[in-house]
Amino acid sequence: MLNVLLVCGSGASSGFMAANMRKEAAKRGLDMKITARSESEIENYIDEIDALMIGPHLQYLEDEMKERCEGTDVKVILMKPEYYSVLNGEKAIDHLLSVVGE
Repeated sequence: MLNVLLVCGSGASSGFMAANMRKEAAKRGLDMKITARSESEIENYIDEIDALMIGPHLQYLEDEMKERCEGTDVKVILMKPEYYSVLNGEKAIDHLLSVVGE
């Protein structure tokens, strides 16, 4: 199972994105757990995840999170505005899979 954490500022928009990604993963028969949290909660979950997807408006966190995840297998992925802004779960799953290689 691939454990994915999505983060945005408050967790609201990433919650909708996570729901759309869960639907798409189920449609494809992918074994994934996709959760959404606010950026302030990242530290609580970093040791339990395989991938961290960051909302495009939080780009400033990308380097810090890559540094934090160094030495682990966690992939840090900056979500793209073109699918995040329309909450396109299909394109988000495509992006995720292109990085984790599942």
